[in-house]
Amino acid sequence: MKIAILKERASGETRVAVTPETAKKFAALGCSVAVETGAGVIASITDDAYAEAGATVADAATCVKDADIVLGIQAPDVALLAGAKPGAWVAALFDPFTARERVDAYAAAGLEALSMEFMPRITRAQSMDVLSSQSNLAGYKAVLAAADAYGRAFPMMMTAAGTVQAARAFIMGVGVAGLQAIATARRLGAQVSATDVRSATKEQIQSLGAKAIFVENVAGIEGEGSGGYATEMSEEYQKAQAELISSHIAKQDIVITTALIPGRAAPRLVTDAQIATMKPGSVIFDLAVAQGGNVEGSKPDEVVIRHGVKIIGYANTPAALPADASALFARNHYNFLSAFWDKEAGRPVLDEEIGTAIRLTQSGKVVNERLAG
Repeated sequence: MKIAILKERASGETRVAVTPETAKKFAALGCSVAVETGAGVIASITDDAYAEAGATVADAATCVKDADIVLGIQAPDVALLAGAKPGAWVAALFDPFTARERVDAYAAAGLEALSMEFMPRITRAQSMDVLSSQSNLAGYKAVLAAADAYGRAFPMMMTAAGTVQAARAFIMGVGVAGLQAIATARRLGAQVSATDVRSATKEQIQSLGAKAIFVENVAGIEGEGSGGYATEMSEEYQKAQAELISSHIAKQDIVITTALIPGRAAPRLVTDAQIATMKPGSVIFDLAVAQGGNVEGSKPDEVVIRHGVKIIGYANTPAALPADASALFARNHYNFLSAFWDKEAGRPVLDEEIGTAIRLTQSGKVVNERLAG
């Protein structure tokens, strides 16, 4: 069984899908691992480190030739996969809803596309969940970037020259990224508050020492979608939430927005009118900027100043931490394949639950129900 890893070619992508650590583990399963020359350089992994781990380091064509499985961060163009075995698996991020033409191309090429972002959020798949591992780092990085852009200190400081008040940080959306943002802002000494449309997150917010900001007296709005994701809210809830947020956001120094709905544009959480109520010098980090943005006027990889407020956001936040992001993503890949490893077959064999969830293409067809039509 040959596993190939190519250098990432997407703009701004710094991560790599396999590390020397996981290359050794794949070798222990009986796999041969081929890594494209220079694939890990930006993530601080040398070709020599891969070679020492037992991997073959070669050009892209050599790596892909006769490969049974190709592992990636962003799914590679089909043209790069010429020479892989018929029906080879490609496990990576496919962005299936907005990059449907790529999914169709994989089907036409007879490749089996496995979308890692479609990994179900169930207990046994937690160690395979790339969205969670990468969102955790993204939440951390968002707070650091906001702190760097903020022209004041985060913690309260009592000095002979007077007292510096602690920054007020507001986290909007309490998934994996939001929880890490709360924890990081607290560690930096900020006064932290947070909100979410899912009522179940209230206790999580409070357990991290932050103040929970929630809409009250709007019956029946729980916001809990399948797999733990948020869903779209009713008009009644959206109106009540907007009024609550408007009064709270005006007092904040730092706002981190993290809300995403799978398969849809990011919901608008902060309007221009709300930005106008914030103090000059305040900072908003929009973690959803690449999916359309939670904040009105935000732009990927640009600093936008509106009403004296800095609005920032990265097109690929985990890529700002390439070494750690690569290590976690690579472990997700290994945990995924090793969990289904069939010793007799000498290859992984997916079960119905996870296989059906993540498989996009098979035998020349698009087979995932979420892409039907």
